[in-house]
Amino acid sequence: MSHHPAIIAGAGPIGLACAISARRRGIEPLVLDAGPLVNSIVHYPPGMMFFTTPERLEIGNHPIVCAGPKPTREEAMMYYRGVARVEELAVRTWTRLVTAERQKDRIRCVVETAAGVDELTTDRLVLATGYFDHPNRLHVPGENLPHVSHYFDEAHLSWGLDVVVVGGKNSAVEAALQLFRAGARVTLVYRGAALKPSVKYWLGPDLTNRLRAGEIQGRFSTNVVRIDPGWVTIAPADGVEERVPADRVYALTGFTPDFALFRGLGIELDPGTDRPRLDPETLETNVPGIYMAGSIASGRAISEVFIENGRYDGEKIFGDVAGRRRARELYAATPRPLGE
Repeated sequence: MSHHPAIIAGAGPIGLACAISARRRGIEPLVLDAGPLVNSIVHYPPGMMFFTTPERLEIGNHPIVCAGPKPTREEAMMYYRGVARVEELAVRTWTRLVTAERQKDRIRCVVETAAGVDELTTDRLVLATGYFDHPNRLHVPGENLPHVSHYFDEAHLSWGLDVVVVGGKNSAVEAALQLFRAGARVTLVYRGAALKPSVKYWLGPDLTNRLRAGEIQGRFSTNVVRIDPGWVTIAPADGVEERVPADRVYALTGFTPDFALFRGLGIELDPGTDRPRLDPETLETNVPGIYMAGSIASGRAISEVFIENGRYDGEKIFGDVAGRRRARELYAATPRPLGE
């Protein structure tokens, strides 16, 4: 059983930023991730461009170099790989934190890899797991069929096919538009009566025009009842069930943190919001030695924290009083990206 001064669960931008903060204070952390490095960015569609400028995605004062005004998915992955290499971060990918418990003066962690289960100990455990591994499920028959995905991949794969997109927020709207322009026959199914006001200002009018022209079919105030090979059965709030052709289904209904993991670690969550009980100055939870960084520190309000402001959380956890004060100032000065 190996011991590490700090273990950081999550090798996304915020987890890597936390590791940099630790190393620059003489603490050698081990970073774990259940998937690859920056797993959430890996799941973005190929060629996707960020909607924020590069300096707001930078960690460790390493500049992002990109060909355009904003980095693409591929440029971001290259950037974070480079940062991990230059900072000499110890990262174990495809290593999932299963559970952890406080044992006297240290924390025992159980992790799972392809080779089996392993145990590690640490003085400080930082959870920076994000939420992208846990999609909000529809809980309908057929949701696990092979042609159904909770992640959007590439529109080209659906050329000439009937595709149902479930959802009404940014991801679903953008996917529907890309699929239409790639030659798919698209139906957007959303339980709300209209698009959310938070839909990016350049996407909302585009989709509205496609719906008006009949180029994309829309089913609002409608729920999915079941999914079968070739069909999706939907039910409007005030009408009869309808079968919609579907060679592929994208259930883009958002994601949620792994609250079961947090409760298993003994972290107290608010019954209404699932916000963890933690010290806002240090991000330490009610379990001594366990900290939470990034979006998961906001419970179900995951949109409150993003790369642009969560990248300062490592300073709160590993920094001194001055470092924490500076982190708070930078956090407060970071506005939300447009349309987020």
